[in-house]
Amino acid sequence: MAKMKKTVRREWTRDDVKTLKMLAKQRAGVKKIAKALKRTPGATAAKAFVLELSLSTR
Repeated sequence: MAKMKKTVRREWTRDDVKTLKMLAKQRAGVKKIAKALKRTPGATAAKAFVLELSLSTR
């Protein structure tokens, strides 16, 4: 049986939130922002929702 990968959770730092806000303002897109923050697109989108940020690229 294959071993399951353990989920590692990291807290959002002030720098992470600052980067998220800056890239969201530039309309970078979820995938690009997630890659820059080394997080999953789902985690990035969830944090943006909590902060009431739009990640729309339009």
